[in-house]
Amino acid sequence: MKKLSIVSLFLMLYLVSPIKMYSMVDDEIGLPIQMLPWKEAKEHLPKFKKFTVLDVDTGKRFDVQRRAGSEHADVQPLTKEDTKTMKEIYNGKWSWKRRAIIVISDGEWIAASMHGMPHGAGALSNNFPGHFCIHFFGSTTHRTNSMDLSHKLMILKAAGKLDEYMAISDPEKVSAAFIAGLKQQDAYLLSLVALNKIDDKAIRSIENVKLTSIGHLENGNTALVVNLPIQVDWYIKNKGKKSYRGSIRLVRFSPLDPWQVDAKNFLLKNRI
Repeated sequence: MKKLSIVSLFLMLYLVSPIKMYSMVDDEIGLPIQMLPWKEAKEHLPKFKKFTVLDVDTGKRFDVQRRAGSEHADVQPLTKEDTKTMKEIYNGKWSWKRRAIIVISDGEWIAASMHGMPHGAGALSNNFPGHFCIHFFGSTTHRTNSMDLSHKLMILKAAGKLDEYMAISDPEKVSAAFIAGLKQQDAYLLSLVALNKIDDKAIRSIENVKLTSIGHLENGNTALVVNLPIQVDWYIKNKGKKSYRGSIRLVRFSPLDPWQVDAKNFLLKNRI
């Protein structure tokens, strides 16, 4: 059977149902990508289990070992070469930014999300100063009892379900996803929730952004344009911290169409 490139795999991932998606990658059959809840995923990946991480956007893969973690998986790259590959995925700089990944273990492909910041303790000789975290659906951080939104969105992206999720989301959720897309600098997520294309330079200038509050639209509202009150704290490269207290405009073309943020208007008001 003719081999398809890794790019072909993910083109198929977004065009067909992940339950039906099959492809040939490096002579392996791409099994259906599962979105397992954490309580099941942790049984598949017990402590000291070794498995492969496949980055959705780049197609690069590296091997890791789970070392700990109760609400998510604390893992470490297996070797120095695996650490090198992981750092390449993050463009040579460790980062807290979330990325959509697929965990490959014992023939199963599981949707997940990782960040790229070494922290805490490490036990392997791999040039990685600590461990990093991999989240599955239902995983939580150390600080909260609920899913981190950015991790959730990246898991949905890895599972091929992000389009469907955003298509049925209300303006509040779309606004939050838009802010998350800016924070993670995720072009695919932003393409789903932004009405207009965002300048790459503007995206790269955003070092961090935090949504502190957002208004709510009551169910049953048939409006095609809404302006929700919003509070956002920014950290902009070479400019430092700034805050915005105002509104965010969302539009849809009919009551059946998905909501999208008027990104140009919002970033202009924030002077970004």
